[in-house]
Amino acid sequence: MAIEDQIRELEDEISKTKYNKATEGHIGKLKAKIARLQQEDEKRKSSKGNTKGFYVKKAGNATVALVGFPSVGKSTLLNQLTGAKSEVGAYHFTTLDVVPGVMLYNHAKIQILDMPGLIKDASRGKGRGREVIAAARSADVILLVVDVFNPDISVLYKELYDAAIRLNQKKPDVTITGGDQGGIIVKPTVKLTKITKETIKDMTAAYGHVNATVVVREDINVEQMLDILAGNRVYIKAIMAINKVDIVQHDELDKALELNNIYRCFPVSAATGLGMEELKQGLYDTIDMIRIYLKPQGQEADMDVPLIVKRGNTVGDVCELIHRQFRSNFRYAMVWGKSAKFPGQTVGLDHVVMDEDVVCIIVKKNF
Repeated sequence: MAIEDQIRELEDEISKTKYNKATEGHIGKLKAKIARLQQEDEKRKSSKGNTKGFYVKKAGNATVALVGFPSVGKSTLLNQLTGAKSEVGAYHFTTLDVVPGVMLYNHAKIQILDMPGLIKDASRGKGRGREVIAAARSADVILLVVDVFNPDISVLYKELYDAAIRLNQKKPDVTITGGDQGGIIVKPTVKLTKITKETIKDMTAAYGHVNATVVVREDINVEQMLDILAGNRVYIKAIMAINKVDIVQHDELDKALELNNIYRCFPVSAATGLGMEELKQGLYDTIDMIRIYLKPQGQEADMDVPLIVKRGNTVGDVCELIHRQFRSNFRYAMVWGKSAKFPGQTVGLDHVVMDEDVVCIIVKKNF
């Protein structure tokens, strides 16, 4: 039986099974089998090498992908944010390729990608959906762009979810370690209320593991366990721009905001530029970038032009941004600021920097 037929058969069985505590484990096993088959199908298709994807070279400090239905104003929004020239037209599928632009804000260079609109079944390849979603998977932030007159993104969300993109979620704290014997052992370190140890064990076995230890450090559900088993999920921050608010009544905007209240929403008009500064600040805050000031050895720090890095970056990350050989020739660094225990603290590559730190990096003399 073909993989597609096997998946369809399993999906049909799930649809006919009423979900309750008694059937949770069975449904979980079926979903794990589907996930495994889908992964096999993806490997088979990719091995043929006949799928053309979008390639965009990464630029700047971070990347934002504009994701939305066709004709919601993504191209006009890109032009407002970056000054890039993306073709604009009042008809579907104006953008047939990924169009990049760079937004300069607070010394940061943020790459913005305008992509073709997503439609129903995009995750299955309709309307070049697979290529669009593949480009979105590499972004640091997804900016959901919606038309205030059609603010329901349930279809859009489902397509992203089916394409293994998890918006505003963190990867579940679960690890699976393979072994040579002993079968499947589940070790929760917290009380499980959304899933049973038996279901976790059954799903792990259904996905193809024979001997493994599953350590569960948070209270997860069936879908989260499925995400861990699949291993191909990406977890991306998302905010929303509600476009065309310059031509809408307040009650309609209120409805759009209420419908999408799980996201941080920014009412904008791509046509007039209304709300652009607030949206730029929102993107900057969501990426969570910080400023680092560099101090050459024996000189004063350059406090005019900061180096932009992401929160949580280390001295090693700073080295790589300055010069590709700084890390390999690194001796030590000195830090002044919030991350230092005292001014001029000597630190190593793993030291995590904080906003407005001053960093002096010392490299080997023969470098």
